[in-house]
Amino acid sequence: MVPTPPLRGTTLQAPLTGLKGVGPKVAEALARLGLETLEDALFHLPLRYEDRTRVTPLAAVRQGQQVVFEGAVLASQVSFGRRRSLVVKIEDRSGLATLRLFHFSKAQQQQLRTGRALRGFGQGQVGPSGVEFVHPELTFLDGGAAPPLADRLTPIYPTTEGLGQARLRAILLGALGSLENQDAEALGLTDTLIADLRHLHTPAVGTDLHTLEAGLDPAQRRLAFDELLAHQLAMMTARALLQARPAPALRGDPALTQAFLKGLPFALTDAQVRVSKELAADLRKPVPMLRLLQGDVGSGKTVVAALALLKAVGSGFQGALMAPTELLAEQHLKTLGPWFAALGISLATLTGRLGSRQRNALEADLADGRLAVVVGTHALFQERVRFHRLGLVVIDEQHRFGVDQRLALRDKGASADGVPHQLVMTATPIPRTLAMSAYADLDVSILDSRPPGRTPVTTVVLPASRRDALLRRVREACKAGRQAYWVCTLIERSDHLEAEAAEETAEALAKALPELTVGLVHGRQKGDEKAAAMAAFSEGATQLLVATTVIEVGVDVPNASLMIIENAERLGLAQLHQLRGRVGRGAAASHCVLLYQAPLSRTGRARLEALRDSDDGFYLAEKDLALRGPGEVLGTRQTGTLDLRVADLLRDQDQLPEIQARARALLASDPAAAERILRRWLGTRQQFMNA
Repeated sequence: MVPTPPLRGTTLQAPLTGLKGVGPKVAEALARLGLETLEDALFHLPLRYEDRTRVTPLAAVRQGQQVVFEGAVLASQVSFGRRRSLVVKIEDRSGLATLRLFHFSKAQQQQLRTGRALRGFGQGQVGPSGVEFVHPELTFLDGGAAPPLADRLTPIYPTTEGLGQARLRAILLGALGSLENQDAEALGLTDTLIADLRHLHTPAVGTDLHTLEAGLDPAQRRLAFDELLAHQLAMMTARALLQARPAPALRGDPALTQAFLKGLPFALTDAQVRVSKELAADLRKPVPMLRLLQGDVGSGKTVVAALALLKAVGSGFQGALMAPTELLAEQHLKTLGPWFAALGISLATLTGRLGSRQRNALEADLADGRLAVVVGTHALFQERVRFHRLGLVVIDEQHRFGVDQRLALRDKGASADGVPHQLVMTATPIPRTLAMSAYADLDVSILDSRPPGRTPVTTVVLPASRRDALLRRVREACKAGRQAYWVCTLIERSDHLEAEAAEETAEALAKALPELTVGLVHGRQKGDEKAAAMAAFSEGATQLLVATTVIEVGVDVPNASLMIIENAERLGLAQLHQLRGRVGRGAAASHCVLLYQAPLSRTGRARLEALRDSDDGFYLAEKDLALRGPGEVLGTRQTGTLDLRVADLLRDQDQLPEIQARARALLASDPAAAERILRRWLGTRQQFMNA
C-alpha cells in the first residue's frame, strides 16, 4: 500500500484524521489502539519484524525460520488423513517443499495447479518428509516481471479488528512522513530521536532481527534511556517542588515516646529501631518528609507508623492514617486504639458508613483540634473534611490510591505551617528496579526482619481434585480449637460475581462441614455486616471464614492457622503472599494450601512453586516482576510512571543508575533541556507526577 501523504504544518498533537485514508471508521479503529495523534502513531512501535527482502532457497530453510520462497507446483491433491487438507508439492533449483492448507476453496485448488509459479512467505517446519509450510501467504507469478521484494524489514504492529497490517503500516509511514522538512526542536523532538523512530518503523536490510526483537537495538536503547530519563526528571521535579514548600518541624515529646514504648508488650526489632530513627530525622526537618516504608508481611510497620504519629501529636499537630478499605481502617483502630488511649491521645475513624450525627461531631473535632489522630478511608478526601493543624499523613497500602487522591489529602493539610509530612507504607515488597523508577521521588526505608513470635507458614500446592481431603483437614484443625480461612477468587474482577461465588462456597462448606460455624466476608457487604463477620471470627465465634481477597491486608487473628486459597493460579505472587500472611500470626504451626485447577500453565506453575518454596517477600516480588511485568505488580492506579511506550523496566534496568545520575545533572546544570525531555515524553501527564 502506498504511504499516505504527510500532514502539513504539523504538531505532535495533530489528529491522525488529517492523514489520507483515515476516515471515521479507520479513526475509530485507531482509537481502540490508543492512536489519535501524530505522537501516538510515532511511538506505536512494532511487536516484531519479518525479513521479506530476499528469497531463500528451499534447501536452505531451517526449522522455525520465516522466509520468502519461490517455486513451481509439481503436484496438488486433497489428503484425507486425520484432517482434510490440500497438499501441494513445489520445487526450485535447490530442492522440494510441501505447502499444506487445512482451509481451502475450490478456487484455490484450481490456482495451485501443476506447473504454476508462485512466491510465498511463511514459517518453515522441517520434518522427516522435508520442509513444510502451513498456510503460507502466496502470490502467483504468471508471466512478466516478478513483483519487487521488500527493500526493508517488514514491521508487524499491535493492531485491532478492522485494521489490517498493510493499512496500519501505511498510516504509520504517513505519520513518519509528516516529520519531513519539519523543525525537530519545534516539534519537541531531536534529530537523533526522529532518526531512531524512522529506523524502528522501517529497519534497513541487514539490521539484526534478533537484536531488534530482544529490544537491544541501539535505537531502542537510546529511546528507552530518553523515556526513563523523562520519568526520573518528573519524579525528581515533583520532589523538589514539594520540598520547596515548608513543613512543620516535628520533634515530638520524648516522654510521650518513652511511655508508648514502655507500654508495648514486646521490644522493637533492630529494623524497627533503625527505621524509626530515619523517620524521626526526616520529621525534625522544616521540609516535607517523603518516605516509602516497605515491610514484608508481619514485619511490624504499624508500630513504626504509630511512633511517627506520636511525633506529630507530641509537637502539637494532628496525624491522619489513610487506609484503602473500611476493614483495614477498623483493624488500624483496633491496634492503635489501646496504645493511644493509654497515653490520653484521642483517636477516631472516619469512613463512609458513619451516621450523619457521628460524622458531624467527628468533623467538628478535627476542625478545632480536639481530635489528635484520625484513621480513615477515601472519606478523608471529601471537601467538607477540615484539619486544625495536620502535621503527618500516613498512607497505608498506597498503591491502591490514585495520584489525585494522594494529592488531595496533601493539599487539604496545607496551612500556615506548610504542608504535612508524608509516609507511605506498603506490605508488598517492591523490587529495586521498580523502586528506582516508580518511587524515585521518595526516600525508602525497609523493615527487613520480623518481630519474634511469628510462626513460619508451611505452603502446600494441591489440585482441586483433592478438595475432599482438604475438607477433612479443615475439620480436624477446627476441632483442635484452631480457625481457618477459605479464600475465593475469580478471573472476572467483579465485586458482584466474587460475592456470588463466596456466598455459594460458604453454603457448600456449611453443608459439607455441618459441625462448624461458617462466616462470610466479601466486598458487596455493608460496612456493618463486614465488621460483624470479622468481629465474630476474631472472637472465635466463627471457626471457618469464607472470604474474597478483601481480607488480603490488615486482618490479624492469631488463632487462625490454616488458609485455603481456591484458584490460586489466578492471583499474582504478591497478592498470594499477602493472603498467606493472614496466618502464622500466633504460636501454632500454620499452613497455607494453594488449590489450583488443572492443567496449570507454565507461568502459573512457576508462580505457585515460588510461593511454596519461599516466604521471603522481596524474593517473591522480584519473581513476580519477572513473571507478570511492572504494570500488574504495582497496579494500574499508579502514576503515569508505568505507562511506558518504549522502555521496559526489566530489560532496561541496567541503564537506571546512569539515568538517575544524568537526571540529577540535568536538573542542576540545564533545566531547559530537562523541561524539553519532560515535555517530549509526558506532555500534560507531567502534572500527575507531583504526588
